[in-house]
Amino acid sequence: MTEALPIVEMRDISIEFPGVKALDGVDFRLFQGEVHALMGENGAGKSTLIKALTGVYRIDGGSIVVAGQERQFNGTADAQHAGISTVYQEVNLVTNLTIGENVMLGHEVRGTFGVNWKATHTAATEALARLGLGHLDTHKPLSTLSIAMQQLVAISRAMAIKAKVLILDEPTSSLDAAEVEGLFRVMRTLRDEGVAILFVSHFLDQVYAISDRITILRNGRYEGEYLARELDRHALISTMIGKDLNVLSSLGGNRRVEERDYAAEEPLLAAKGIGRRGSIEPTDLDIHPGEVVGFAGLLGSGRTELARLLYGADRLDEGSITLRGEHVDIKNPADGLGRRIAFSTENRRDEGIIGDLTIRENMILAVQAERGWARPMSRKEQDEIVDRYVSALNVRPADPNRLIKNLSGGNQQKVLLGRWLATKPDLLILDEPTRGIDVGAKAEIQEAVARLAEDGVSVVFISSELEEVVRLSERIVVLKDHQKIGEIVNGPDVTAQQVVDVIAAHGVDAAARSGIIDAEDDAHPTASTDDGQLPELTEEHS
Repeated sequence: MTEALPIVEMRDISIEFPGVKALDGVDFRLFQGEVHALMGENGAGKSTLIKALTGVYRIDGGSIVVAGQERQFNGTADAQHAGISTVYQEVNLVTNLTIGENVMLGHEVRGTFGVNWKATHTAATEALARLGLGHLDTHKPLSTLSIAMQQLVAISRAMAIKAKVLILDEPTSSLDAAEVEGLFRVMRTLRDEGVAILFVSHFLDQVYAISDRITILRNGRYEGEYLARELDRHALISTMIGKDLNVLSSLGGNRRVEERDYAAEEPLLAAKGIGRRGSIEPTDLDIHPGEVVGFAGLLGSGRTELARLLYGADRLDEGSITLRGEHVDIKNPADGLGRRIAFSTENRRDEGIIGDLTIRENMILAVQAERGWARPMSRKEQDEIVDRYVSALNVRPADPNRLIKNLSGGNQQKVLLGRWLATKPDLLILDEPTRGIDVGAKAEIQEAVARLAEDGVSVVFISSELEEVVRLSERIVVLKDHQKIGEIVNGPDVTAQQVVDVIAAHGVDAAARSGIIDAEDDAHPTASTDDGQLPELTEEHS
């Protein structure tokens, strides 16, 4: 790979939304003939940067240079004219059209009397053949193809306009191992032809299998650019999640209670082999009364997917759940809530708050839904709930009639926490409850979690910040690539760094066996603890 001038250079890119600086002085370079992975946790700014490069968002500061020419993109058409094409995670094709029509959509071959369909299908066949798909019958409906093949058709369509830059946003999320390798063969072919490929994925083994260079973003800021062969998994994960070791040090004495004999206790909830195809591999999990169980793993590891099965937001394909010693079939969230299981979503804006309702209306929502809309709560009942949790959680301002959309993110999160506490749950599942909120609000929510456990409430705590998972949890369930890879029993010697080591070390041998990475490739060593040992854990799916 020649260090010539980059085909794309984004310098000091800034984008602001109301109250949020999504990108803050971000740099990014992309060279011809390379696969460049863009890495970062949820909210790091990856999607925003891609949308700036593809003309979806206008930048507030900085510059975009493509092929040596500074560009101002006023829409996606401008980016396409500059030779930039994108294939998104959800394949953006028209399934009721033919394969050939999809490949050439918007670029049909024109003749004297309109579209020359014979020439159009010939051009489609040529575009597909470039990716080794010349055997496909372009006259067949796209719907006859698998998702993996549709993904390759989408890439063929992107390349039909002779793109210089191809952006692949989570292209492997719905593919199995063989399909991923097929996609990688196509990517390598395009790379060798000089196409610059920006690749986004949360699967670390895949990133290392295909990428030449890696850029890491965190919290809307540029953290660094690295050659993939010189960046080990340990350093990648640490850079992605940050080392916020001093944040919330006031909670210093980590909630690591005296050692419990879990084998002698009947769990509140026992899940045996629960799984859902394409979402989470079969998983065993016990949660005991008054226990905080942390789910740790990078975004895309299966943390949320496992939590949604426990609550009934998604149906099980296999396995069973026992609650208080009784087998239960939790078909939907209403069933979960009726069995005293509450779930607070990570997507606060779209699935949590209702912005045009007040603090009061948002906080009583779950209790009112549980009792039925035919039995409206009295104002006295509402006031009792709202006064209790506004005070207990220190919601500011403490005006129950204020619209929740006008509160800070931290106070919105407190209102959501109050909503679910009002249902008096036995099991409270909190998915990223401290994301995007200030340090003070974060400390108050963590303290509330600790108090709940002391009062006997079981808590599943999911966070991208491993430090707070370790700080609060008695046991840590570690997930990677949609499977549980082990559990760590917390203790004074357990650190966030050890959790990172477990994630980084797992799966390298399995990936080598599957052909995703080369068995002899030692360019990306996995990290370990100082004495070379992983922390005490139970290995699964090895």
